Amino acid sequence: MERSADYSSEESRATGPLTVLGLETSCDETAASVVRLSPEGEATVLSSVVHSQIDDHAAYGGVVPEIAARSHVEMIDGVVRRAMDEAGLGYDGLDGVAATAGPGLVGGVMVGLSFGKAVALARGLPLIAVNHLEGHAVSARLGQPVDYPFLLLLVSGGHCQLLEVRGVGEMTRLGTTIDDAAGEAFDKIAKALGLGYPGGPALEKLAEGGDGSRFDLPRALLGRKDCDFSFSGLKTAAARLAQTCETDQQRADLADAVQTAIARQLAERSDRALKAWADSDALKQPRPAGEAAGQTKGLFVVAGGVAANRTVRATLQGTAEKNGFAFLAPPMAYCTDNAAMIALAGAERLRKGLVSDIDTAARPRWPLDEYSALNDPTHAPGRKGAKA
Repeated sequence: MERSADYSSEESRATGPLTVLGLETSCDETAASVVRLSPEGEATVLSSVVHSQIDDHAAYGGVVPEIAARSHVEMIDGVVRRAMDEAGLGYDGLDGVAATAGPGLVGGVMVGLSFGKAVALARGLPLIAVNHLEGHAVSARLGQPVDYPFLLLLVSGGHCQLLEVRGVGEMTRLGTTIDDAAGEAFDKIAKALGLGYPGGPALEKLAEGGDGSRFDLPRALLGRKDCDFSFSGLKTAAARLAQTCETDQQRADLADAVQTAIARQLAERSDRALKAWADSDALKQPRPAGEAAGQTKGLFVVAGGVAANRTVRATLQGTAEKNGFAFLAPPMAYCTDNAAMIALAGAERLRKGLVSDIDTAARPRWPLDEYSALNDPTHAPGRKGAKA
């Protein structure tokens, strides 16, 4: 549960710089980071440590939740210690501790959240439970100052959605996948091609030598005019074609076709959202002065692990520029899961006085726009809540 913080005895937290420890354990990276947020909203990453579990899961071709959770338990103490050392701080130099509370593999989420609770209790610090997706949403602000509002395409292994972002806790869903995420399609097709784990980067590398024009892959939801995505048909068709590939060149050609098809669908839906958002009330309000604000209709941000794919990034940048929008993606280090984005989201929440109760529970499902997820669901809500 979230509540407003009491700043009566600590007014500096509301007006001065904020230094926050962030913890991220929602999937297969154990990460800790210390971020300082200035009163003007500029973020400085003092440290960012990520322990990857790729080697632990490679033999299985994907993340095994039990193995991931056990690794988080074993690694988190050392990862946090290293992050604090690299930041040159002790716990008395922190203003708060932020931890991912969902969505994700709940066994892993519990590890980071429990560690954050322990630090908060032991040091008398505010606890900020952060939505992992909100971390991705603000991650572009780790590279440079970014004003709200902006249009966000959040595209990762488990999520694919378009959102209007007005600030932390203020996001409206414009479109989402009705089945698989783009990153999941990358990984599953890579596995069908016999590539290693993680599949997305391996498929991108293979596609460099390919010519995708020889394959005709299906295009989903062409008759619909909304901004929703679908990748299940593409995933199935490509997996079947992979069984017919007999040479390395054929596999490279298919990889290029898949990458192009995914980038095209992301661009088509983003194009619709940009056109709709350009006419919305959000962009008719007075906007901050500055070159980007003065010469473009607005800002289009692409975040999440798939934003690290160079073809996807270039295609979406072209879509933004065609519609008169500035384009921004986080630095490569902050596209995939990391704790700096969690620390920044936590600091922004702390600045607004939004902190969490110590009994906050880990959530396997946690939509950014809970109203839309409950009232206009693309998936029927299950006993664990609405999907993201």
